[in-house]
Amino acid sequence: MHPILFEVGRFTIYSYGVLVATGVLLGLWFARRQAPHAGLDPDRVWNLGIYVVLTALVVAKLWLVVIYWHYYMQHPREIFSYDLIQSGGTFFGGVLGAIALTIIYTRIAKIPLLALLDCYSAGLPLGHAIGRLGCFMAGCCYGKPTTLPWGVTFTNPIAARLVGTPMGVPLHPTQLYEAAAEFCNFLILVWISRRQTFKGQLLGTYLLLYGFERGAIEFVRGDPDRTLMFHGAISLMQIVAVAFVLTGAFLWWRGTHHQLLAMATVSESGEPKLQPKPKPQTKKTRTSPRRA
Repeated sequence: MHPILFEVGRFTIYSYGVLVATGVLLGLWFARRQAPHAGLDPDRVWNLGIYVVLTALVVAKLWLVVIYWHYYMQHPREIFSYDLIQSGGTFFGGVLGAIALTIIYTRIAKIPLLALLDCYSAGLPLGHAIGRLGCFMAGCCYGKPTTLPWGVTFTNPIAARLVGTPMGVPLHPTQLYEAAAEFCNFLILVWISRRQTFKGQLLGTYLLLYGFERGAIEFVRGDPDRTLMFHGAISLMQIVAVAFVLTGAFLWWRGTHHQLLAMATVSESGEPKLQPKPKPQTKKTRTSPRRA
């Protein structure tokens, strides 16, 4: 579509980077707004979000170097190249870095982990939806060829050069599928956040929704950089999607189970019975007999 937003001399501003950065900031802004409802300090939620993003970017690139170590061993200068800095790195590396930092930070700062993840889960699909628009602009994460009337044909040779987007072929707009689904997820999470009844409810809902969404969209993804398994029958992300669904279902079961136990405990114990107040004792006065 439009991979390059504009150029200033040798410095290039890519549409993907601008939209992903916008999505991250909007997602963190909404998470910061959610913090008071979870009893958390908004500034801490914002600061940790920035730390997590920076850590995820660094670890994602380091993970990319580890995966393609045989290449970087032969071209060590590429480790410090501008191309590696511009690359997004690997998804799993970024996730692992983000999870590790979040756990360490919550342990040190003594912040309840589930309450914090609920805050981020509410804003995450909003940021992800905008980020997927960046993928559409760049031409990455494209779909398989299709004859459906809404198939998208990419014609910009820069997209083909940067991410290998097929030219002149109608493709499933998987980026738009996911952007629309994530925006719907955001609206659902906003609705649930106003009626939240247990910790982990927003996180569990997000994992359920995203797991089903991503697992389905993977069937029409066509980019070859995904890790395919079982002779191309499924992708690694579909296995991760199943893990997301199971984790989300467990969080819902855990939350509702605790609620039912609490209700059963209250119903069994009942309200404390009021003891009848003792009647005040009146002193009997003895009257002396009258003298005749």
